[in-house]
Amino acid sequence: MTTLSLDSVFRRLRDTDAWRSVVRHGTASTNRNRSLVVFENLFLHVHPVKVREKTLRFTHTYWLGGIALACALILVATGVLLMFYYHPSVPQAYRDMKELEFVVDNGLFLRNMHRWAAHLMVFATFLHMMRVFFHRAYRPPRQFNWVVGVVLLCVTLLLSYTGYLLPWDQLAFWGVSVGTNMAKEAPLVGEKARFLLLGGNIVSENALLRFYVLHCVVLPVALLLMLSVHIWRVRKDGGVQGPPEAPRGKEEVR
Repeated sequence: MTTLSLDSVFRRLRDTDAWRSVVRHGTASTNRNRSLVVFENLFLHVHPVKVREKTLRFTHTYWLGGIALACALILVATGVLLMFYYHPSVPQAYRDMKELEFVVDNGLFLRNMHRWAAHLMVFATFLHMMRVFFHRAYRPPRQFNWVVGVVLLCVTLLLSYTGYLLPWDQLAFWGVSVGTNMAKEAPLVGEKARFLLLGGNIVSENALLRFYVLHCVVLPVALLLMLSVHIWRVRKDGGVQGPPEAPRGKEEVR
């Protein structure tokens, strides 16, 4: 009985057609293959093959965009888990929140992780926009991506606001009442916008269902689409823009 080492099994697997169909570029550590890994990977191809070393420094972007993206992923994961325990109906929504807090194992931890990740995402997105503004990274050819970023900020704020009503407690009820009354004062479209958000003239079960659909379906899809365009435009516009470079011939003051 012959025994095969792990290395020999790997070599035999590498010579099969199935392996070649999956790993089309091979496994050699060359510049060409590193480029092919990026080109042929669904998740990596949005990034440039080569980047400047300075763009990897923390002080170049403070990683604010990546922090906001990480918070979005945490929100998706925790939000899906919360949906297993939540019913968008009155008064069951409040009961579900109570069960998550006192009955479900680690329910309070899961809910708080979702809430604090949402707060951090809003904060990181705002700081990211400020960083881009003060570094003048909105100038051509990046002006379109700046507009996309503004839309992403608005979607992030709407996600935070629509999730505010879902616990159906006093804080949520009156918070949404005040917010929709503020929207009512907008000229021309204020009344219609408030009626569209609430599904009526008062904060009721119709409003809860609409906020739930907006929070769990409409706005996340919009965030995913706009975020894909945003990351793609970063690559097309020449990478991440950091602070303005010092004039040539002059040393940077450290």
